[in-house]
Amino acid sequence: MTDRLDTVFSALADPTRRAILGMLLEDDMAVTDVAEPFAMSLAAISKHLGVLAEAGLISRERRGRVIWCKLEPDAMRAALVWMQGFGQFEPLDLDAFERFLEGELHPDAEL
Repeated sequence: MTDRLDTVFSALADPTRRAILGMLLEDDMAVTDVAEPFAMSLAAISKHLGVLAEAGLISRERRGRVIWCKLEPDAMRAALVWMQGFGQFEPLDLDAFERFLEGELHPDAEL
C-alpha cells in the first residue's frame, strides 16, 4: 500500500503531469493531442504519461495507429483515504478538484 501511495503522490508532484490530468478531465485524448500544448518533445510527454499510467492515474489504449489516454480517477482513492486518516480532509469533491486543476492550467482565467 505504501509503495502505491508513493507512486501516486510522486506522479502528482509534477506540474506537467497535473496539467495532463486536468486535460484528461474533459475527455479521452490521443497522445499527440496531449503533447500539443507543451513545449517539450513527444518522447518527454510519453515519459510523463508512463509515470501517470504506472501510478494508475491514467490508462492507455491503442486504437488503430493512435494511442489514447483516459483518466482513471479511482486511482486517487487510496491517497484520499490516507489523507482522510488525518481528519483534516473532506471527501473528494471532483467538481472542486476540476476547478483546482483548471486554476492550475489557466491561473488568469475567471472561474
